[in-house]
Amino acid sequence: MKHQLKFLLICISITFTIHVAHAQLGDDKKEFTRADTLRGSLREERTCFDVTYYHLDIKVQPDERYISGFVEVRFRVNNLTQRIQLDLFENMKLDKITFNNKELKYKREFNAVFIDFTEPLRAKSIQSVFVYYSGNPQVAKNAPWDGGFTFTRDEDNIDWIAVSCQGTGASCWWPCKDHQSDEPDSMLISITCPKDLMDVSNGRLRKTTDLKNGFRKFDWFVANPINSYDVTLNIGKYEHWSDTLGLLSLDYYVMPPNLEKAKTQFEQVKGMLTCFQNYFGRYPWYSDGYKLVETPYLGMEHQSAVAYGNKYKNGYLGRSLSASGIGTQFDYIIIHESAHEWWGNSVTTKDIADMWVHEGFAMYSEALYCECMWGHDSYLKYINGVKPMVENAKPIIGPYGVNEEGSGDMYQKGALMIHTIRTLINNDSIFFGILKSIQGEFYHQTVTSEQIEDFISTKSGMNLSKVFDQYLRHAMPPKIVFSSANDVVQYRWKADVEGFDMPIKIVNDDGSYTELKPTTEWQTLPGYTSAEKVKAATDLYYVKVGKE
Repeated sequence: MKHQLKFLLICISITFTIHVAHAQLGDDKKEFTRADTLRGSLREERTCFDVTYYHLDIKVQPDERYISGFVEVRFRVNNLTQRIQLDLFENMKLDKITFNNKELKYKREFNAVFIDFTEPLRAKSIQSVFVYYSGNPQVAKNAPWDGGFTFTRDEDNIDWIAVSCQGTGASCWWPCKDHQSDEPDSMLISITCPKDLMDVSNGRLRKTTDLKNGFRKFDWFVANPINSYDVTLNIGKYEHWSDTLGLLSLDYYVMPPNLEKAKTQFEQVKGMLTCFQNYFGRYPWYSDGYKLVETPYLGMEHQSAVAYGNKYKNGYLGRSLSASGIGTQFDYIIIHESAHEWWGNSVTTKDIADMWVHEGFAMYSEALYCECMWGHDSYLKYINGVKPMVENAKPIIGPYGVNEEGSGDMYQKGALMIHTIRTLINNDSIFFGILKSIQGEFYHQTVTSEQIEDFISTKSGMNLSKVFDQYLRHAMPPKIVFSSANDVVQYRWKADVEGFDMPIKIVNDDGSYTELKPTTEWQTLPGYTSAEKVKAATDLYYVKVGKE
């Protein structure tokens, strides 16, 4: 969500610096380092094992901004190996690593930790290592745009602590295999904090233990796969209330002064979940429940514990992200971040270069929410209203294997591409069936962009490969060009993809449509004598229109 949030802040003249990745087909090339490769690539020390379970057990000391504890990493060995790679930022101290109650040797290189076993680990065996660590974790300078802890105080001057680390990596605060391709089957999150505070983490609260030393421990269990950056803690003096939507539990945690307005604002949750379950299928985390947790930063899609900091305002801090103004009719953070429970959390990309699958579909979900609540015209106004935010400076897909996202256009342009594909399919029964099928086929899995692209093409019965290539792997959208001479009108595509041939509709005088099938070669348009009179149905696509 970071690029999206930054863009609006720029629009309201609050400037922050953020690095946007250069994709493999971009006009500029970033020089990647050994550290980038260690963080982003699937080298042998990572592919040799799959994590099946984590137990994160840490104590948080607010006054010192200090954490300490351990992580149990249980894993399945894929092939014979004597070394594995975990990840933990350099500033954090590794106290010891144990295996079968014996300390292991390890080597640190940048933020990577290479663990050496005394004997090779047998393929298909299940093993566990315990990583003990401590230190002052990275503090986010501007959460959630950069990763780390937020140590602050609430209105009553009581400690309020949270963490956000998308992009930066979970290894900025806990040791893990910090790559989106590998998720544990389940996880236990044990957070110890001062006894007058509480922790809210992912999953369901199993127990609370008074440690009789001024601290309490909260044990939260996640019964499903979870990506590492979604793992969270929220420590504060929370007020809590519960509700249900059918069999789904709904839990809300907010700061005490905000309780009444939160109860009003969060009434949007049931309608949102009803809409999204209709479009995408059953909420993916019934066994872990749905939680909305107030945070001192704007928001994040933490699985089953969605972070909320939108000040109880509709829109994005009161403003619409769509030029249509429709965005002020709903709370952006509730809608967008909850959409990630399907797009990003259940269906997760293996490499962050493909994050358009998370963000493009999540932003498209905003438009679908408008359609669900207020009709198709509102959907069209909302989705077309995001066009001015597209920069078209770099491709949406970034470089693989170096932990680098593509262009921030993954939000608006990604959503507009999906809108365009809906028009091309021209059958909402098929289109919405595909959205549900994606969630069914790739439920709780990690995927590549190509898998999603191929799946949509197959299910639609259309070869959409050139469409995906143009929108995802090149900076500019296609441009439909019209030309007229001697009362003859011609048209063609200008595109980067060879043989680009996407159909497009034009609007007739009576409001009906005529579908053209342009290629990159000139064709004649019967019935028109001037290119000025040809009107492309631009509200149904994201394309550029030109005259020659």
